[in-house]
Amino acid sequence: MEFKHKPVLLQECIDGLKIKKNGIYVDGTLGGAGHSSEILKQLSNQGKLIGIDRDEEALLAAKKKLQNYQNVIYLHGNHDNIKELLQDIQIQQVDGILLDLGVSSYQLDEKERGFSYRQDSTLDMRMDQTQKLTAEEVVNEYSEEKLATIIEQYGEEKFARNIAKNIVKKRQLERIQTTKQLVEIIQKSIPLSKQKEGHPAKRTFQAIRIEVNNEIEPLKETIKQCIDCLKEGGRLCVITFHSLEDRAVKQAYIEAQGKCTCPKDLPYCICGCESQGKIVNKKPILPSKEEQQENTRSKSAKLRIFEKHHNEK
Repeated sequence: MEFKHKPVLLQECIDGLKIKKNGIYVDGTLGGAGHSSEILKQLSNQGKLIGIDRDEEALLAAKKKLQNYQNVIYLHGNHDNIKELLQDIQIQQVDGILLDLGVSSYQLDEKERGFSYRQDSTLDMRMDQTQKLTAEEVVNEYSEEKLATIIEQYGEEKFARNIAKNIVKKRQLERIQTTKQLVEIIQKSIPLSKQKEGHPAKRTFQAIRIEVNNEIEPLKETIKQCIDCLKEGGRLCVITFHSLEDRAVKQAYIEAQGKCTCPKDLPYCICGCESQGKIVNKKPILPSKEEQQENTRSKSAKLRIFEKHHNEK
């Protein structure tokens, strides 16, 4: 299938990776291969791209899109296990890693996957179709309290309690199995006067998707793994679309950069501070106004870049 969405912050990522033509690069969220195809244009035949995705359908579609390139390795797996995935193909360290977090354009465009609140479909939302937990299970099996907490935290939804209460009421009458059923419950749970800012179901669908795919909990550990997998001078570029994701990435970068807590008048460090590298951009890089107008998905995107030390022993 064709991909309808342009990759977010494309040029900013390419610049941020500082691509060496013979280097090894990882796209940990291959998806529609938008970023990957641009990385490959910068590489020579000696260079290598490793594309990772937990969605087997997306991997197949990416292979088709990148069929003219011979220097690509495709891996089915989760970027949370990046170190293990690279070790499996005898690669210890790479020159750059890109993570474009959240749902991919490919998944949004596939109606039957149930990611979109604009099309009626089964409540699925799994990025990896081999996993058991689905959106239908979350909606029908989780307690009212747990649902409210997820929708409030991951969706930043003010009416989370009301939505959770109405989900439980509805499922007592019949099992909620489609996106349309869920959208109708959400619409009835939010006052009409508050439904002016985008689609009323957007935040709840985002929250359930994050829960189904466990997108935030392992993120700090994933960032640490990625930095471990970089060569000296290698760079990690991470695009987030959610404040909780961005906070986790920022915190992981700060910890990896390290901070000496010794008094300034001491001639040498005694606090044991170890730094793995430096944060390239103190503030996140945001899409241009033009990109935000052309691609509404980019509006909440933030890019943070980390560079591993050149002088690590």
